[in-house]
Amino acid sequence: MHYELTDQQSYTQVHLKYPRNYLNYRTTHLILVNTVSSESKPRFIPPQVRERLKIIEEKMKLVKHRLVIMSGKGGVGKSFIASNLAVALASLNLKVGLMDVDFHGPSAPKMLGLKGRKLIVTTEGIEPAVGPLGVKVMSLDFLLPSSDTPVVWRGPLKTTAIMQFVSDVNWGELDFLVIDMPPGTGDEALTVAQYLPKVDGALFVTIPSEISIEVVGRSIAFAKQVGIRPIGVIENMSGFYCPKCKTLYKLLGKGTGKEIAEKYNIEFLGEIPLDPRIAEANDSGTPITLAYPESEVSKRIINISKRVHEMIKSTTEQV
Repeated sequence: MHYELTDQQSYTQVHLKYPRNYLNYRTTHLILVNTVSSESKPRFIPPQVRERLKIIEEKMKLVKHRLVIMSGKGGVGKSFIASNLAVALASLNLKVGLMDVDFHGPSAPKMLGLKGRKLIVTTEGIEPAVGPLGVKVMSLDFLLPSSDTPVVWRGPLKTTAIMQFVSDVNWGELDFLVIDMPPGTGDEALTVAQYLPKVDGALFVTIPSEISIEVVGRSIAFAKQVGIRPIGVIENMSGFYCPKCKTLYKLLGKGTGKEIAEKYNIEFLGEIPLDPRIAEANDSGTPITLAYPESEVSKRIINISKRVHEMIKSTTEQV
């Protein structure tokens, strides 16, 4: 027996009928307002939340690595990087999931050709949508009644949603769970840091801009403060790469990704240039790493995925 999720209302209805011991929405929201802090772990965890955390812990035992994709500001192509990185990791014969917690601007489903997909609820939980190369995807976009429906949520609603994305979704066994975060260091970032067991690290996406040095720096400082290891910096839109003449033009000025990495003593993972085919691939729902595997953009994303895999793998083995 299963239920089909079509929008937020039906999701709430299934939530109430589903045979697990769910939390009361309003009670949870009021409690969590006072428990979220800048510390790596909340000082006090209510009994109801503790029960859900036990479920999260059990679910995450099946996930080897958890990787957060962050940015200090919006408009840097973070979701593009997250979606294509997930597919690139899957191309390495790894089992990958992508959890889109950018609730106010969920775009991963569109980029992965999953726009309009309906979710199914079984006795095992909510079944994530399956994208290219078997990447499992969960996003609020699947639950919105229309593409222009705004998500008007305060922090506690986001906290509860993230916890349910982990505890109620049937992720199964994964090598990597890639988490696409919203810009900044707000409620979503705090929730992931505090309630998701053992986040292996964070990647920071930036663009060639002096302003980005400051804002990305805040994200890196946040990650260190809450106990998430900063793995490295990726500079997106580093220049315009002409696919015909094979020339890179620095349209946005000098790069700052390497400067950020050196300043905070973390890895600089590389530059991703602009390419007209990126927009084409995103709009068509086929990741550029699959649509144009020989492109410079694809080669660099795949190389970054290999480096990230090796870095996390070696760190895990040392522990």
